[in-house]
This record gives sequence, C-alpha cells and structure tokens, in this order.
Amino acid sequence: MKLEKSIELYTKGKQHLVGAVNSPVRAFKSVGGVPIFIDRAKGSKIIDVDGNEYVDMVLSYGPMILGHRNAVVEKTIKKYLKNGYTFGASTKGEIILAKIVCDAFPGMDKVRFVNSGTEAVLSAIRLARAFTGKNKIIKFSGCYHGHSDALLVAAGSGLATLSLPGSAGVPDEAVKNTLIAEYNNIDSVEAHLAKHKDIAAVIIEPIAGNMGVVLPTKEFIEELRDLTKASGVLLIMDEVMTGFRSKFGGAQELLGIEADITCLGKVIGGGFPVGAYGARNEIMEMVAPLGPMYQAGTLSGNPIAMACGIATLKELKKQDKYKDFEKTAAFLEREMKAAAKENGIDLQVNRFGSMINPFFTKEKVVDFKSAQSCDTKKFKTFFWKMMENGVFLPPSQFEAWFLATAMSKRDIYKVRAAIKVAMKAVAKKHK
Repeated sequence: MKLEKSIELYTKGKQHLVGAVNSPVRAFKSVGGVPIFIDRAKGSKIIDVDGNEYVDMVLSYGPMILGHRNAVVEKTIKKYLKNGYTFGASTKGEIILAKIVCDAFPGMDKVRFVNSGTEAVLSAIRLARAFTGKNKIIKFSGCYHGHSDALLVAAGSGLATLSLPGSAGVPDEAVKNTLIAEYNNIDSVEAHLAKHKDIAAVIIEPIAGNMGVVLPTKEFIEELRDLTKASGVLLIMDEVMTGFRSKFGGAQELLGIEADITCLGKVIGGGFPVGAYGARNEIMEMVAPLGPMYQAGTLSGNPIAMACGIATLKELKKQDKYKDFEKTAAFLEREMKAAAKENGIDLQVNRFGSMINPFFTKEKVVDFKSAQSCDTKKFKTFFWKMMENGVFLPPSQFEAWFLATAMSKRDIYKVRAAIKVAMKAVAKKHK
C-alpha cells in the first residue's frame, strides 16, 4: 500500500489548512498515520492519489447511497449545470424535492432546505423554541447534531475520536439551556422534565450513528415519544444520517413513532451540500416569511443540489434495495463475529438498515458509556489492515460504516476476505 503522494499532500496541506484537513475526523488522529487524499471514485470504488483502490464503506459519511457517479444522477447534474449554478431566487426543483421528502415522512407537511445538517439542526432548535416559547432542550450523551454551540456537549463522534469533552470557544452561556440525558435511559429524561418546566424540545438521533451504530430499545423510544407528548415538549428527530438509509423515508417510522420536527441531510443531496428541517403545518408556519422565526440562506435550495437530490431519491426509490441492505449487513455481521471468535477477540456488531459498525469490546453497546469501553488500539490495527486489503473505512471506532446499492457480491466478498486478514492481525498484535 503506497502512500507517498498522500504524505506529500499532507505536508503541503499543513501550510494553509488546519491540520491539512477541513473536518477533524479526516485527520486520522485516532488511527495514526496521515490522512488519505482521494483522487476519484466510481460506483462502489474510491481511489486515492497513490492509485490505491478501495471498496468504499465511508461513502462521504452516508450521502453516496447509490455509489459514486451514478449514471442517472450524473446525467441530471450535467443537464442542470448548463442552466447556471445559483440564482438567489426560487426554482422549480425546490418544489419537486420538497414534495418527495414530505411524502416520505408522515406528519411532515412543509420543509425548509438549508445547506448542511448542522444548519438544519440549529434551525430546528430555534423553531422549537419559537413554537413553545420555552428555552431549554434535552440532548443525549454521544449523539452528535452538528457543531453549533448549544449542542457541542457530550457529542460523540469526532469529539470522542479526539478525546475532547467539548470545544474551546463555546461559552458557558451557550450551553446553559442544554440538558444532557443518557441514551436508552428514560429515567434520565424524566428527571429533567420533573425539574425543569421550560423545556422546548428533546433532540435525538433515532439510531445513534455518531458513537458507532447504537439502537434504541423499543421501550425507550416509545416511552420517549409518550413522555414528550404528555409534557408538551417537542420531539426532534435528527435523521441527517439515517434519513432514507433504512427505508424510503425515516428510521422513526420503522421504530413506530413520529417526530414533531425532523432534520435531514446527506442522502437528500446525493453528494451536494444540503440539509433540511420539516414538520406539520402548525409548526412550520412559525418560519419566516409566514411567521416570526427568522432563518435564511443565500445558497439554500441551490438548483444543482436540488437536481442531484431529486435524481438520487427517484433512482433510490426505483432500485428499492433496502432488503438487500439488510441481507448484506447481516452477512457482514456474521463474518465479523465469526472471524473475531476464531481469533479470540471480543467484538460486538451493531447494525440498522444500511449502517453497521463493529465494536472491539465484550460489553453490549447500548449508549455512549458502553461505546467508550471499546479497545481503540485494536480498532487502529484492524483499520489499517482493512485499508491495506482494499476496504476504505471511517478512521474512527465511533463512526458508522455505510452500504451502497452499487456494491456487488464481489465487493462484499472482498470485504469479508479483508475482515479475516484484519482480525488475524489484531489477534497477533494484541495478545
């Protein structure tokens, strides 16, 4: 595995980029070595600047659900590029994508497009406060909702990867209205609701994808919905990661609940910067120009991003690969567990739809605390052996792997072969 050109670019990049990256997890801090610089991608494969080819299980952290450069999507993008890139005015594509999204989420009458998941979430929080007239919010330890100040506490993912408890530059005043509960622990939510009467909303990832892949118990998620309704508190589902990844719609529907406000991103942009938040009319009509809650964005509803999103979702619905995702994820789970057992390695595997993640721990992973019991040194060894054997993984124990419809049986068997080699390497190095 040659990395000379990545090393060269990393050295050059440090001069004018912070750590030679534009997002911290890309820095490979938790797995060592230097960041891999990507040159191109097609279908299920991604190729770095040194010519190393990998089966891509990062998929830009979720958006590339059809794989890279899907022919239908690419043709659509090229068509719309000829019309111009951005207008600062409304386009037909915004209306088309809005209908597709709203139709896929029961209880969502209107949606507002923004430019990122972070922007969607901070807007949803503002909307919840405007609608309820209350200030406090409850979030869960290990759930990541973007890097806005009020939510950058106990945030899992990149912060866990870098072993940072929060972020410098976030004043106490910014998080004074943020209450932290424990994922899968309804008592921790009830305690906050009993103590505070000015809670506007509870925000949660329906499947926590930023501490690995952590699923809610049926009792917890249903009790959370009942409790918020009874307390007059809005439930915000952050489906930036899970939206359209387990079904054509949201994970919340599979869990048997309905959020008051839903946040989206990633897949709905098909690879372009897009976020969205949506809710029933009563709530969304608080947003300007219909109501007093102001939120705006010059590039919101960008015509190219809308075209890519429309093409991606239409093609995704046409392909309807969700049963295949389930079979593939189950297969990979069996293979990882078998390889770990054969080599005497403690391993847990969590999965949901097209998301999967192995945890190097003997403890069942149900929340952020149990996720942190993982042996990250073993993951580091596993990660590099997978890379050396042609599988591109997120460089963090606390990030989900993703599946794409473009992945073939040959790709899956290559991942299986890499897993067997990597598990042997882990056993040999960490006796």
